[in-house]
Amino acid sequence: MTFDLEYNSARPLMIIPEYGRHIQKLVDHCVALESKEERDKMAKAIVDVMGNLQPHLRDVPDFKHKLWDQLYIMSDFKLDAESPYPIPSREELQEKPESLPYPKYASKYRYYGNNIQTMIDVALSWEDGDKKEALVFTIANHMKKCYLNWNKDTVDDAVIFNHLYDLSDGKFDLRNSEEELSESKNLLRKRNSQGQNNTKTVHKKPHHNNQHKNRKR
Repeated sequence: MTFDLEYNSARPLMIIPEYGRHIQKLVDHCVALESKEERDKMAKAIVDVMGNLQPHLRDVPDFKHKLWDQLYIMSDFKLDAESPYPIPSREELQEKPESLPYPKYASKYRYYGNNIQTMIDVALSWEDGDKKEALVFTIANHMKKCYLNWNKDTVDDAVIFNHLYDLSDGKFDLRNSEEELSESKNLLRKRNSQGQNNTKTVHKKPHHNNQHKNRKR
């Protein structure tokens, strides 16, 4: 008696390997059926088996729709059977997604991040007054803190004011302002204190040895 061994290298590639080769063979057999009624019946049975093999899909919205789409994909879109959902097409599957816009940084001052530019844009939309002036100085102080995170040394207020003037397209001009920003050491102290508060300290309980001393009578 001789046995013909079937090697994986000689088998056709599986379109969705997660379901295994037996499911792929069932799909191929379903495609080859001549009767439309038999194909519909077998397609529903295959979808039920696929659902049992992938139980995590039960938590996915419209998981039955996903299973039917995978069935048509595994048949190489050759299956002619009734589906309760719209039948996917090869063109829809191979369609390239739209390219996402590359994130824009805050001009050449990348160490400030994108949020600074957003804050500046919001401040520009406010009406002139004490609140807007306070917001501008708050933004300048945050810029100084971001700069210290990058430089880790010190920075003159004039540098921050020049950068704020540049990022606001000349709308916020504090270059001749007599008010000063927070001192660098205070900003660094706040940063260090926040880092220390985030670290958890583990206190070990003292170990008590309860020893009973033998008393001599």
